[in-house]
Amino acid sequence: MSREFDLVVLGGGIGGYTAAIRAAQLGMSVALVEKEKLGGTCLHKGCIPTKAMLRSAEVYATIQESEKYGVRSRDVQLDFELVTKRKEEIIEQLHKGVTYLMNKGKIEIYKGLGRVMGPSIFSPQAGAVRIESADGDQEIIVPRFLLIATGSRPQILPGLAVDGTHIMTSDEALNMDNLPKSLLIVGGGVIGVEWASMMSDFGVEVTLIEYADRILPGEDEEISRELSRLLRKRKVKVVTKAKLLTERVAVQENQVTIEADINGKQESFTADRLLLAVGRVANVDNLGLEATEIQVNSGKIEVNGTYQTSEPHIYAVGDVIGGMQLAHVAAHEGILAVEHMNGLKKDQLDPLKVPRCTYSRPEVASIGLSEKQAKEQGFQMKIGKFSFKSLGKALVHGENDGFIKIIMDEKTEDVLGIHMIGPHVTELISQGALARVLDATPWEISQAIQPHPSLGEAFGEAALSIEGLAINA
Repeated sequence: MSREFDLVVLGGGIGGYTAAIRAAQLGMSVALVEKEKLGGTCLHKGCIPTKAMLRSAEVYATIQESEKYGVRSRDVQLDFELVTKRKEEIIEQLHKGVTYLMNKGKIEIYKGLGRVMGPSIFSPQAGAVRIESADGDQEIIVPRFLLIATGSRPQILPGLAVDGTHIMTSDEALNMDNLPKSLLIVGGGVIGVEWASMMSDFGVEVTLIEYADRILPGEDEEISRELSRLLRKRKVKVVTKAKLLTERVAVQENQVTIEADINGKQESFTADRLLLAVGRVANVDNLGLEATEIQVNSGKIEVNGTYQTSEPHIYAVGDVIGGMQLAHVAAHEGILAVEHMNGLKKDQLDPLKVPRCTYSRPEVASIGLSEKQAKEQGFQMKIGKFSFKSLGKALVHGENDGFIKIIMDEKTEDVLGIHMIGPHVTELISQGALARVLDATPWEISQAIQPHPSLGEAFGEAALSIEGLAINA
């Protein structure tokens, strides 16, 4: 006999388990199907392990510069084995936390590969799930609603063979047992930039290669330029407008050599290893979607504004539907989908209210439109900027590179975009997110009393600077 549930979730990543928890809160009986480990990519292969390693890299870099704080240190050494051990301990602790939350919500966990079935004796409509465990056993569960949250995996360039040792994606790089002396990173988006910053701080010679005309091409141009300048200052070689010639990649004598077309000229680059960071691909294969009416276009599941597929009782959220491909977006989408199943009316997710973060050194964070996007959409703008060099707390902290930039619609005085580069801006952007939710004007932002000394003062000063009223600039 097959078991029945109000909701079955395919995928135990942050989008899936958050949706499962919200469904349990609303009184639904819930089952979650995961073929690997609860927590998904974010916990095991993405957000958490990379940020743990970035923190180790930051501490190592700080200690090497400790004399500027009046602290003399000798024989500073990096123990990469301990870096890896700390990363794994953090993952394990958080994995136990997610497992506890599943038990707390009385959510049934099925370990195995889940495939969606078409109409059958088990259900007159598509959506029953066949689960295949590692030992070959099969079980069928039948949901009233189905939520697909199977995430994504690293994208591979055609013609480029990933061997996991010399040529890696971020999945394999997280399992390195030792650091290379040199590293080529192909892809200057968020993942590539974070790895470039981390490896540089660990003492690795890094070359960052990007196809577009600048790194972080999704960010405001001023932010990209400043980050390029600061990475180059740390001896990272940043190469843009570079088209990788995949047919000319060679692995010889434990080194990788690649060729790229840069403005019509071919240039070669050699390093111990190559990290491929050119985006991610939705996990839609082998899910049985062909047995349903669900539409897959450009490798992503099509959904409407409430995350319903072409089968109205089947929803999909997170990386599998494309979009912004951010962990916090997947979680929010999961909550919205479950609330829609239960007839709760909520506003649709507004991409312009979603903060975006890059955890490099310095950090980058933003929300809303860039200056170029606002201009292309016909807005008349006023722009305010404030440099961390003028901020006491940044000087005390020892990191005063970067700035905060606020873009305002001159006609309505609405905030169009907020862009930050500097110390701990991935925390400061939360003020920007709240301002966007409350539809605050820059004047209203400036009226919030920021503690002194604090990095948050830069946010208020940037808002004041729009009208030339910044106190410390």
